[in-house]
Amino acid sequence: MTINADPQQAASRLPRLIILLTVVIEAMGVGVIFPVMPDLLREILDATLSEAAIWGGVLITAFAATQFLCGPLIGNLSDAYGRRRVVLIALAVMALDYVIMALAQNIWLLFAGRLVAGATAAVVATASAYMADISKGSDKARNFGLVQACFGMGFVLGPALGGLVAGLGVRAPFWAAALLCVFNFSMAFLILPESLRPEARRAFRWRRANPLGALLAASKLPGLKPLLLAYLLYLIGLHVYGVIWAYFTQAQFGWEVTLVGLSLTIYGVALAVVQAVLFGPIYRRLGPRTTVLAGLWINTFFFAWLTVIKNGTLTLVMTPFTALGEISQPAMSAIASDAAPEDAQGELQGVLSSLQAVAMIFTPMLMTTIFRIFTAEDAPVYLPGAPFGASALLMLPAMVLIALYLPRRSTAAGS
Repeated sequence: MTINADPQQAASRLPRLIILLTVVIEAMGVGVIFPVMPDLLREILDATLSEAAIWGGVLITAFAATQFLCGPLIGNLSDAYGRRRVVLIALAVMALDYVIMALAQNIWLLFAGRLVAGATAAVVATASAYMADISKGSDKARNFGLVQACFGMGFVLGPALGGLVAGLGVRAPFWAAALLCVFNFSMAFLILPESLRPEARRAFRWRRANPLGALLAASKLPGLKPLLLAYLLYLIGLHVYGVIWAYFTQAQFGWEVTLVGLSLTIYGVALAVVQAVLFGPIYRRLGPRTTVLAGLWINTFFFAWLTVIKNGTLTLVMTPFTALGEISQPAMSAIASDAAPEDAQGELQGVLSSLQAVAMIFTPMLMTTIFRIFTAEDAPVYLPGAPFGASALLMLPAMVLIALYLPRRSTAAGS
C-alpha cells in the first residue's frame, strides 16, 4: 500500500505529528530499557554488577557503531524509495527486535538485538528528511527544532516508563517498547503520506551509502565541510552530560541516584521547551549563523562554570538553563539541509546521524578517561568537573569554524 501526496497534503499537521511521534518513540525505545539493563545483564550472565557494567558498555558501543554504519544507508534508501516505506520497515523491524531481546536468554542474542536496534535508530535521519521535504523557508529550522524537542521528550519519558513497568519483571520494558513500535507502525501505515515526489528521487548507489562515501559527498556541498566538522566537535562536547553527569554529581556534590534522575528529568523537560517553544523565535530573530554561535557561546559558558562549581543546589537550579545551548543543533541541521539538493536530503540526514554515532563512540572514552585522571588518588588536582572543561575547549574551534567559514545570512527566514 503506497500513499502519494502532493507537498501541501504532506505538510498537513497530522503526518507531521506522526513523524514527531516516531522520533519520540525511537528515543523512548532506547531509554525505556535503561533501568533494567543492570539486572537483566546480571541475570543473563550470572555475573556481578561490575561485570555487567562492562557488558553494558559493550552494548552501548555496538548500538552506536551500527547507527554510524547504517545512517547513510537508510538515508540513501529513503532518497531512492521514499521516506514512508523506509519508516514503516524500520518500525516493523524495531518492534520485532524488541520482542527478540525480551526473549533473549544469552548475551549474544541480546548483543545482536542491540546491533539491530542501532541500525533501526537511524530512522530518525529519515524522519528529519521527511521534515525537510515538507518544510518551506524558516519552517525547516522550526521543524528540526521540533524533532530535537521530541527526542528530548523521549529521553525523559523512556526511562520513566521503563521504571514503571520494571515492576512487572526485567523483560517488561522490552515488551512495552515493542508495543510502542507496533502502535507507531499502525498510525504511520494508516495515515502517513509519502513526502518525496517521484521526480525528486534518485537511484541508490552503494558508494554513497557507506559513512565515508556519504560524508565525502556531503562535504563537497557548498560550505558544508567546516559545518560538519563544527557539528562533530559540538556533539562530542555536548554528550559529556550523558556520559559524566551521574559520576560528576556524585563525586562533587554527593548526590544520590534519585537526585541524579531528577536533574536529568529537569534537563530533558527544559530541552523540550527550548526546542519546541523558544528555538523558533530565537532563530527568526537572530538568523541561522548567529543562532549557532549563540548556542556555542552558551555551552562554553556553562561547561566552564560546571568545571569549577562546588554548590550542588545552585547546579540543580541552573540545570534547565544549560539546555539553551542546544539551539545550535537544529540551526546547524537547517543550514546543512538548505545546502543539499532535494534528492539528497535523506543522505545528508544519514551523515548527521553517523556523526552523532561517532560522538557517542568517542565521547565516553575521552570523558571517562579525563574524569578518572582528575579524580584518582594521585590526581595532580582533584577536579571532577574536568570533562566539562574539555567540552568547553571543544566549543572554541567549533565557533571559529562557524565564524570564519559560514557565510552571513541577511535574514533569518528563508534566506
